[in-house]
Amino acid sequence: MSITLKQRLLSFLSQGLKFGAVGALGFVVDFTVFNLLRTTVLDSADVHAGPIYAKVISTVLAILVNWLGNRYWTFSKNRQDHTAREGLEFLAVSLVGMGIGIGCLWFSHYVLGYTSVLADNISGNVVGLILGAVFRFALYRYWVFAPSRSGASASVGIAVVSTRTGAIRLAATPER
Repeated sequence: MSITLKQRLLSFLSQGLKFGAVGALGFVVDFTVFNLLRTTVLDSADVHAGPIYAKVISTVLAILVNWLGNRYWTFSKNRQDHTAREGLEFLAVSLVGMGIGIGCLWFSHYVLGYTSVLADNISGNVVGLILGAVFRFALYRYWVFAPSRSGASASVGIAVVSTRTGAIRLAATPER
């Protein structure tokens, strides 16, 4: 039973769309919390590093929403048996993704001098979000939720054989 290129592309597209939908929900959480904090208790007029603190808080909340959505929907077939390890790996990738967004915000706000709420949103929630999303999707797909790392392989009759150059996935028929 060979998987065709069309099937692989459709699977990739489906996973990408699910990732985008989960990301959109995470974006709403991130955007809403960031702007609530940025315009109230963490206003840059009152707290010098307010935009950075607001972005860290909003992104951490969005990471939690995204992990749940990606674990139980986008990559549900590839969840790891070791939930704690998967969560830590997801967190590590997400924190680097957050660093990308915060780096864009920091550069725009403190280096380029664009300090308005609009500029902070464009740098942190548009440019940073796009760059971070590409990074996160690649690492979630090929590392955190990689099919070869999930507990699903054995249950559907797929053997994973390690070699010096990598892993080979062999389809096998389930025993009856």
